[in-house]
Amino acid sequence: MDETLILASASPRRKELLEQIGLKFSVMPSSVEETILPDETPDDLVIRLSLDKACNIARRSDISARWVIGSDTVVVSNKQILGKPSSAQDATTMLRQLSGTSHLVVSGYAIIDRRQQTQRSEAVTTRVHFRQLTEEEIARYIATGEPADKAGAYAIQGIGACFVSGIEGSYTNVVGLPLCRLTLALKELGVPLVI
Repeated sequence: MDETLILASASPRRKELLEQIGLKFSVMPSSVEETILPDETPDDLVIRLSLDKACNIARRSDISARWVIGSDTVVVSNKQILGKPSSAQDATTMLRQLSGTSHLVVSGYAIIDRRQQTQRSEAVTTRVHFRQLTEEEIARYIATGEPADKAGAYAIQGIGACFVSGIEGSYTNVVGLPLCRLTLALKELGVPLVI
Protein backbone atom coordinates (compact mmCIF):
# COMPACT_ATOMS: atom_id res chain seq x y z
CA MET A 1 0.00 0.00 0.00
CA ASP A 2 1.38 3.40 -1.03
CA GLU A 3 1.76 5.61 2.03
CA THR A 4 3.28 8.73 0.46
CA LEU A 5 -0.15 10.36 0.51
CA ILE A 6 -3.14 9.59 2.73
CA LEU A 7 -6.76 10.61 2.19
CA ALA A 8 -8.26 11.13 5.66
CA SER A 9 -11.79 10.37 4.49
CA ALA A 10 -14.14 7.41 4.26
CA SER A 11 -15.95 8.99 1.29
CA PRO A 12 -15.90 6.72 -1.77
CA ARG A 13 -16.61 9.80 -3.91
CA ARG A 14 -13.43 11.55 -2.77
CA LYS A 15 -11.45 8.36 -3.30
CA GLU A 16 -12.79 8.08 -6.86
CA LEU A 17 -11.98 11.74 -7.58
CA LEU A 18 -8.34 11.32 -6.50
CA GLU A 19 -8.06 8.10 -8.50
CA GLN A 20 -9.51 9.96 -11.49
CA ILE A 21 -6.49 12.31 -11.55
CA GLY A 22 -4.00 9.44 -11.20
CA LEU A 23 -2.91 10.03 -7.59
CA LYS A 24 -1.36 7.16 -5.64
CA PHE A 25 -2.62 7.22 -2.06
CA SER A 26 -3.92 5.26 0.90
CA VAL A 27 -7.26 5.79 2.61
CA MET A 28 -7.34 6.25 6.37
CA PRO A 29 -10.62 7.74 7.64
CA SER A 30 -10.27 10.22 10.49
CA SER A 31 -12.26 9.94 13.71
CA VAL A 32 -13.20 13.64 13.86
CA GLU A 33 -16.78 14.41 14.85
CA GLU A 34 -18.47 16.80 12.41
CA THR A 35 -19.98 19.54 14.56
CA ILE A 36 -20.99 23.10 13.71
CA LEU A 37 -19.83 25.85 16.08
CA PRO A 38 -22.12 28.79 16.90
CA ASP A 39 -21.85 31.65 14.35
CA GLU A 40 -19.45 29.62 12.19
CA THR A 41 -19.56 30.51 8.47
CA PRO A 42 -19.74 27.68 5.92
CA ASP A 43 -16.20 28.49 4.72
CA ASP A 44 -14.82 28.48 8.27
CA LEU A 45 -16.66 25.25 9.05
CA VAL A 46 -15.38 23.21 6.09
CA ILE A 47 -11.81 24.51 6.49
CA ARG A 48 -11.81 23.75 10.24
CA LEU A 49 -13.19 20.24 9.73
CA SER A 50 -10.82 19.56 6.82
CA LEU A 51 -7.84 20.61 8.95
CA ASP A 52 -9.11 18.63 11.94
CA LYS A 53 -9.47 15.50 9.82
CA ALA A 54 -6.04 15.88 8.22
CA CYS A 55 -4.37 16.64 11.59
CA ASN A 56 -6.12 13.67 13.21
CA ILE A 57 -4.24 11.36 10.82
CA ALA A 58 -1.03 13.42 10.43
CA ARG A 59 -0.38 13.26 14.21
CA ARG A 60 -0.27 9.46 14.18
CA SER A 61 3.15 7.96 14.83
CA ASP A 62 2.40 4.70 13.01
CA ILE A 63 2.27 6.19 9.51
CA SER A 64 5.08 7.12 7.14
CA ALA A 65 3.06 9.26 4.74
CA ARG A 66 4.44 12.68 3.91
CA TRP A 67 1.13 14.30 2.88
CA VAL A 68 -2.37 14.01 4.36
CA ILE A 69 -5.56 15.37 2.75
CA GLY A 70 -8.69 16.15 4.76
CA SER A 71 -11.95 17.43 3.32
CA ASP A 72 -15.51 18.37 4.21
CA THR A 73 -18.59 19.44 2.24
CA VAL A 74 -21.78 21.23 3.25
CA VAL A 75 -24.82 22.56 1.44
CA VAL A 76 -26.05 26.07 2.24
CA SER A 77 -29.69 26.96 1.59
CA ASN A 78 -31.24 30.24 2.77
CA LYS A 79 -28.15 30.83 4.94
CA GLN A 80 -28.76 27.49 6.69
CA ILE A 81 -25.98 24.88 6.69
CA LEU A 82 -27.22 21.44 5.66
CA GLY A 83 -24.98 18.51 6.50
CA LYS A 84 -25.83 14.83 6.11
CA PRO A 85 -29.46 13.96 6.94
CA SER A 86 -30.00 12.22 10.27
CA SER A 87 -33.08 10.32 9.04
CA ALA A 88 -35.38 9.82 6.05
CA GLN A 89 -37.62 12.58 7.44
CA ASP A 90 -34.61 14.92 7.69
CA ALA A 91 -33.70 14.10 4.07
CA THR A 92 -37.29 14.85 3.01
CA THR A 93 -37.15 18.24 4.74
CA MET A 94 -33.84 19.09 3.05
CA LEU A 95 -35.01 18.09 -0.43
CA ARG A 96 -38.24 20.08 -0.02
CA GLN A 97 -36.12 23.09 0.96
CA LEU A 98 -33.84 22.70 -2.09
CA SER A 99 -36.71 22.07 -4.54
CA GLY A 100 -37.09 24.79 -7.17
CA THR A 101 -34.33 26.95 -5.71
CA SER A 102 -30.60 27.60 -5.94
CA HIS A 103 -28.21 26.68 -3.16
CA LEU A 104 -24.48 26.70 -2.48
CA VAL A 105 -22.20 23.71 -2.06
CA VAL A 106 -19.09 24.56 -0.06
CA SER A 107 -16.22 22.08 0.02
CA GLY A 108 -13.09 22.59 2.02
CA TYR A 109 -9.79 20.77 1.76
CA ALA A 110 -6.64 20.78 3.83
CA ILE A 111 -3.28 19.28 2.89
CA ILE A 112 -0.61 18.76 5.51
CA ASP A 113 3.03 18.20 4.53
CA ARG A 114 4.41 16.30 7.52
CA ARG A 115 8.03 16.56 6.37
CA GLN A 116 8.05 20.33 5.78
CA GLN A 117 5.48 21.00 8.55
CA THR A 118 3.43 23.17 6.20
CA GLN A 119 -0.18 23.11 5.12
CA ARG A 120 -2.63 24.48 2.56
CA SER A 121 -6.37 24.87 3.07
CA GLU A 122 -9.18 26.50 1.15
CA ALA A 123 -12.95 26.55 0.78
CA VAL A 124 -14.51 26.51 -2.69
CA THR A 125 -18.15 27.36 -3.46
CA THR A 126 -20.38 26.17 -6.31
CA ARG A 127 -23.95 27.36 -6.95
CA VAL A 128 -26.39 24.56 -7.79
CA HIS A 129 -29.85 25.05 -9.32
CA PHE A 130 -32.60 22.52 -8.55
CA ARG A 131 -35.76 22.07 -10.58
CA GLN A 132 -39.10 21.80 -8.78
CA LEU A 133 -39.49 18.35 -7.19
CA THR A 134 -42.72 16.48 -6.56
CA GLU A 135 -43.43 14.75 -3.26
CA GLU A 136 -43.42 11.42 -5.11
CA GLU A 137 -39.98 12.11 -6.59
CA ILE A 138 -38.60 12.99 -3.16
CA ALA A 139 -40.07 9.84 -1.59
CA ARG A 140 -38.82 7.59 -4.40
CA TYR A 141 -35.35 9.16 -4.26
CA ILE A 142 -35.08 8.66 -0.50
CA ALA A 143 -36.19 5.03 -0.98
CA THR A 144 -33.08 4.46 -3.14
CA GLY A 145 -30.92 5.08 -0.07
CA GLU A 146 -28.65 7.47 -1.97
CA PRO A 147 -29.35 10.60 0.14
CA ALA A 148 -28.45 8.93 3.46
CA ASP A 149 -24.79 10.00 3.76
CA LYS A 150 -24.74 13.03 1.47
CA ALA A 151 -24.62 16.69 2.47
CA GLY A 152 -27.95 18.24 1.49
CA ALA A 153 -29.42 14.74 0.98
CA TYR A 154 -28.46 14.35 -2.68
CA ALA A 155 -25.63 13.12 -4.90
CA ILE A 156 -24.97 15.06 -8.11
CA GLN A 157 -22.88 12.15 -9.40
CA GLY A 158 -25.76 9.72 -8.87
CA ILE A 159 -29.53 9.64 -9.27
CA GLY A 160 -29.68 13.12 -7.72
CA ALA A 161 -28.31 14.50 -11.01
CA CYS A 162 -31.91 14.29 -12.29
CA PHE A 163 -32.81 17.21 -10.00
CA VAL A 164 -29.97 19.53 -11.01
CA SER A 165 -30.91 21.97 -13.77
CA GLY A 166 -27.53 23.67 -13.76
CA ILE A 167 -24.43 24.63 -11.80
CA GLU A 168 -22.14 27.64 -11.60
CA GLY A 169 -18.62 26.64 -10.63
CA SER A 170 -16.77 23.38 -10.07
CA TYR A 171 -18.68 20.12 -10.62
CA THR A 172 -16.15 18.06 -8.63
CA ASN A 173 -16.59 20.50 -5.76
CA VAL A 174 -20.23 19.41 -5.53
CA VAL A 175 -19.14 15.76 -5.55
CA GLY A 176 -16.78 16.46 -2.63
CA LEU A 177 -13.38 17.81 -3.75
CA PRO A 178 -12.59 20.87 -5.90
CA LEU A 179 -10.02 19.09 -8.08
CA CYS A 180 -8.80 22.15 -9.98
CA ARG A 181 -7.95 24.09 -6.80
CA LEU A 182 -6.74 20.97 -4.98
CA THR A 183 -4.23 19.99 -7.67
CA LEU A 184 -2.75 23.50 -7.67
CA ALA A 185 -2.25 23.25 -3.90
CA LEU A 186 -0.79 19.74 -4.21
CA LYS A 187 1.73 21.04 -6.78
CA GLU A 188 2.74 23.87 -4.42
CA LEU A 189 3.46 21.28 -1.72
CA GLY A 190 5.52 19.10 -4.06
CA VAL A 191 3.10 16.18 -4.41
CA PRO A 192 3.93 14.23 -7.59
CA LEU A 193 1.06 14.51 -10.08
CA VAL A 194 0.39 13.00 -13.50
CA ILE A 195 0.14 16.46 -15.09
